[in-house]
Amino acid sequence: MHDLKTDEISRYINRELSWLEFNHRVLEQAQDPDVPLLERLKFLAITSSNLDEFFMVRVGGLKMLADSGSSKRDPNGLSAIEQLQAIHARFTQMLADQYACYMQALEPALAAAGVRRRRPGELTERQTQVIEQVFDNEIHAILTPMAVTCPADFPLLPGRALNLCVRLDPAPAEPDRPRFAVIPIGRTVSRFITLPSDGGYDYMLLEDVISVFIQRFFPGERIQECTPFRITRNADMSVREDLAFDLLEEMEQVLDARRHSACVRLELADTASDHTRSFLQEVLDVDGMRLCRVPGPLDLSAFMRLTDLKGFGSLRYEDWPAQPSPEINTKASMFEAIAQQDLLLCHPFESFDPVVRLIDEAAEDPDVLAIKQILYRTSRNSPIVAALKRAAQRGKHVTALVELKARFDEARNIEWARNLEQADVQVIYGVKGLKTHAKLCLIVRREPHGIQRYVHFGTGNYNEITARQYTDVSYMTCNDELAADANSFLCAITGYSQPQRFRRIEAAPIGLRETLLEMIQLEIACKRQGQKAHIMAKMNSLADPRIIDALYEASRAGVKIQLNIRGTCCLRPGIPRLSKNISVVSIVDRYLEHSRIFYFCQGGDERVFISSADWMPRNLDRRVELLVPVDDPACRDRLIAILQVCLRDNVNGWRLGPDGTYERLRPEQDKPAIHSQEILYHAAMEVAAQGQQSPRTMFEPHRAPEAET
Repeated sequence: MHDLKTDEISRYINRELSWLEFNHRVLEQAQDPDVPLLERLKFLAITSSNLDEFFMVRVGGLKMLADSGSSKRDPNGLSAIEQLQAIHARFTQMLADQYACYMQALEPALAAAGVRRRRPGELTERQTQVIEQVFDNEIHAILTPMAVTCPADFPLLPGRALNLCVRLDPAPAEPDRPRFAVIPIGRTVSRFITLPSDGGYDYMLLEDVISVFIQRFFPGERIQECTPFRITRNADMSVREDLAFDLLEEMEQVLDARRHSACVRLELADTASDHTRSFLQEVLDVDGMRLCRVPGPLDLSAFMRLTDLKGFGSLRYEDWPAQPSPEINTKASMFEAIAQQDLLLCHPFESFDPVVRLIDEAAEDPDVLAIKQILYRTSRNSPIVAALKRAAQRGKHVTALVELKARFDEARNIEWARNLEQADVQVIYGVKGLKTHAKLCLIVRREPHGIQRYVHFGTGNYNEITARQYTDVSYMTCNDELAADANSFLCAITGYSQPQRFRRIEAAPIGLRETLLEMIQLEIACKRQGQKAHIMAKMNSLADPRIIDALYEASRAGVKIQLNIRGTCCLRPGIPRLSKNISVVSIVDRYLEHSRIFYFCQGGDERVFISSADWMPRNLDRRVELLVPVDDPACRDRLIAILQVCLRDNVNGWRLGPDGTYERLRPEQDKPAIHSQEILYHAAMEVAAQGQQSPRTMFEPHRAPEAET
């Protein structure tokens, strides 16, 4: 199956199809009987949410490209129309797999475990009374049906919200013309109606409750059918910054434009009649490729709410509370801890609290003169945003770069920006023409010996909520060169200064790709000179053709290349004369793999970096990103150890084949199971219990073998 030769296939895997394969790996977790039931439901909800964003952005963009008549092709050689056709075929199978998982496996198993979905006709007398009360007191009072007599009457419906299409008897004067009304359900009323039960948790879906009492919306009319539907609108639109006088106002206009954008997907219950289907396709201008007939409840992402039900702990993973770092004394200041040594935190296995604490202390410390921070995404009630406001109110110089173009967080970021400005924080709205994605906080403090700068670099956002859900790395240091670089970097993106040559770090879009290409070339040179050569890299996505080609060249030179790529990977590994020495592993587990860690052997003079950037054109060309070297021996060894254990995962790891398919890895006979996230968590627990890092690595690094020539 995987015995492919270079001349038989493209050198690259299509980006969209690769992403769909990632989403299918998430779906496989929902299908896995060894995963606890509510966790399986969570993975299923994630696949649905992922697909929403995929259609809004990727399919929306391709649709616009196809409609424009563009002849542009992707690196795999596919046109926009060909990509849309391939996506449709793969998505159709994925949709069938999703609903087979829910209808045939999860819903019956959850019911047996006490989480029961009730349908009309299955209710007790008491449950019927409850849903009638809910309908009369809440639903009927809130929702409003809207008659549609012609396409021009069709209401402007929000994307990703549930709606009902009601078909009524034709009017006597027009017996051959069906009449329709739409009931936008929105998000005001809960999708899950709790029912009384003698044990466990009984619930009914909102659309099922409405269908029972639908006649009350249309007294005197005969109802032919009541069908749930949902639309997904194109969200692939951006600000014309070259024309934008007020970026904040322009972003608000983009958000408004999304509410009016074209429908890129119509989800419709498969019980819908041809009358209803053709009516909705006409008024929404949707062809057959954008129509999804759904054999179950629409919007499986909504079922995420059930995963937090109380009283069903046995249906979830065992809790893994974040561990404290033994190198951080809770009774001493964060400034003292960082001054003693560089600190590396591996989230979510180690707590994110020290990062929040650092910024909190900076806000209160009278010796702190300035705080400069980049905010890409953070939580709704962010303690970090609150600390920045307090710092400004105490007279410190506070600068916050708030990226207004963080997709789907634009509205929240606009709100932060205004709140920060009102607190006298100097707010910068990103860099013109680019999206600022770097993770950086710089604190300037007056100390007895003079001015000292403290820096936090991260691979993830300043969000204490997602820091409990994503694997990320925090690196805190007061190294003079790194601090100077951080300051130069911030000055370049917040002011008019031209970027200078950095001492240690590198940034996109000005030099990050070139630095990576140079590092790969150095490994090739080392290999040709008979020195040790080895590349390991962990990231979310790999799609940049220039970097892929450089990795192919390194493989042909005999360099061992091990990649841990969670999602999209456009490189084809394991092909003779092209990528024989490259292996790719993807991990899908309880935590979302998110950290970016890069290792280059360089003949034994090992170089290790953390980064905010994936190896994709958008990150390297259209975003402001950072690549940060980690030279502290203890921190560097921990990062190498993290890379190596992730590359060896044979429990939740998947190996990419040259044909673009993934194979689930399992322990070989008489070989130990290597579950990377569990190993990292237990290592963090052990270190926390010992009260020290010994030997200041999470476990002994396992060095990979040399490549073949």
